[in-house]
Amino acid sequence: MAFMFSMGITVPRTAYMLEAGEPVIYQFVSINHINRRLLAATIAHEDEQLGTRSGAFDLGEFQARAQAYFRGQPDPSGSTIPQQLVKNIFLWDDQSAVRKGIEAVLATQFSYTVSPQRTLELYLNYAQFGPRLYGVCAASWYYFGTPPWNMSDYQSAQLMGVLPLPDLVRRDPHGGIYLGEGVHPAVWDLVNGAANVWVPRQIAGLGGWQAAVATVGITDTAESHADGRGDSDACSTMPQSVKDRIQSRAG
Repeated sequence: MAFMFSMGITVPRTAYMLEAGEPVIYQFVSINHINRRLLAATIAHEDEQLGTRSGAFDLGEFQARAQAYFRGQPDPSGSTIPQQLVKNIFLWDDQSAVRKGIEAVLATQFSYTVSPQRTLELYLNYAQFGPRLYGVCAASWYYFGTPPWNMSDYQSAQLMGVLPLPDLVRRDPHGGIYLGEGVHPAVWDLVNGAANVWVPRQIAGLGGWQAAVATVGITDTAESHADGRGDSDACSTMPQSVKDRIQSRAG
């Protein structure tokens, strides 16, 4: 299965999308057309060792997570990007030991078959950024009215704060992520914390956004691929599914 993804094949629906049910808002975008600062924010917030670690996770951290789980204690570290990716593609929303064991096996296979750069591309295409809203192509247009290659540093960092609780996040009627009256306190904390503290701090610790993306083998910019913005995988225009969602919420 991992070999299929390493060959550039993508699937139109993941297990998580199917479990959520239609309508799903999603459109694939090539990593060539994703702002490098957004890639850096993802590495910094989700998995700093994605491009430098051997395997899908650090064995010591994995053992600590397993011990915490069986003791009923909070997760001390959280899942790596390969672990989150295989969960999104193949598995189901469950915290059981069986599901976590399958996840570990699949993530290990992925880490030795699929490059860190391709893993990051798939993760950003399949991650959930709102109720039935998946991938940065849909998310960048839905929240900010812009393609993923044009995302600002602040917008990129805000999106990272959406990842832990995407079903609770809403679009502001005037654009942006809604953080006004009545917003869930955890959403307010996560989005503002990611944008104003965690992501900038972690990127600085990695030596800046250029150094962060270099860890997964990226040394160019999205502007280097500007000639391809007419391609179907460039996400240069708002997907129809995003237009439909915005219109339905405006009525």
